[in-house]
Amino acid sequence: MKKSPISLAILALAAAVGGAAQAQSNVQVYGLLDVGVENANNTSAGGGSMTRVISGGMNTSRWGFRGTEDLGGGLKAVFNLEGGILMDTGAQDGALFKRQAYVGLEGAFGRVVIGRSFTSVYDTVISYDPMGFAPYYSWATSGPATGPSKYGFTTAYDNLIKYAGSFGDFRFGANYSAGEQTTGVADSAKMGATVAYKIGGANLMATYERNNGNTVPATGNRDENTVWHVGANYETGPLKFWAVLRDYNLTAGRAATPDVEATTTWGGVAYKPNEVTTLTAAVYHINVKNVAAGRDADPTMYVLRYRYALSKRTDLHVSGAYAKAKNGQLTGLSRDDAGFGNSQRGITAGMQHRF
Repeated sequence: MKKSPISLAILALAAAVGGAAQAQSNVQVYGLLDVGVENANNTSAGGGSMTRVISGGMNTSRWGFRGTEDLGGGLKAVFNLEGGILMDTGAQDGALFKRQAYVGLEGAFGRVVIGRSFTSVYDTVISYDPMGFAPYYSWATSGPATGPSKYGFTTAYDNLIKYAGSFGDFRFGANYSAGEQTTGVADSAKMGATVAYKIGGANLMATYERNNGNTVPATGNRDENTVWHVGANYETGPLKFWAVLRDYNLTAGRAATPDVEATTTWGGVAYKPNEVTTLTAAVYHINVKNVAAGRDADPTMYVLRYRYALSKRTDLHVSGAYAKAKNGQLTGLSRDDAGFGNSQRGITAGMQHRF
């Protein structure tokens, strides 16, 4: 059938618009692969040492898809699907997209996403940890797996609505996670807010998060976990410094159940004399509260790390750490694996590649 000039023009316009829309869409496959070897003592009840292959010496290994689509008028659609990898076995770390699974909108107002994602507190505090939340070794997200509590904060939420925005030298964040309980909107609900301010070479931040449990019928109360941070970092020449304080409180909803309280502080310094070498030192300390006299572990961990960049995407790293507890209490270096002594030392050597 012969097409009229008008029909041909309409088809040409549609093709042009479709091509432009496709050109303005962007999808990226990305990942971070970190694997190495660790040797640590006091890894069993008998005080034995262990040498093992580890996944995530300096950063947790992950892979994912992320992308944007230009919707016009300065508005973009965004999405992210991200899952964890255990490099020592090749296994999936939890659910397929346990780390992130969201869609959202981004514009001059900031970014709003819905699904599963890292919390606003995580997004802020990660910049204030000298070890960068290294699985080996950092207590910035939580304390060691040894003991009754990790005294940390929540790194990611399901059922999340999250906002992030930057205005001049200020950055703001807020999130809400629906509890999805029939007993009321407050049960199992989680929320947080953050603010950061840049002044010269310094950055300042404050965060707050609140996590609710479910109402206990016998008392009419629920567990209420509140965590707040204040911190700063400062960069001058080849040096960068960090200092942070976190307060943790879990108010029990059950009767005759003591509250859980602790204050975590950490600080560190990094020295980067050239483009390929970074030396980092950090100290983490947890002041355990509201326990019987002589039962507070109050652990402290000291960490040193050497990082050498083979390229912009590939690094070699070596880390050493030592943790010590008071009053004969148990402690350990790891956020995931318990220690079996009142001290523990460990050393890792590994390689990281980003794509």
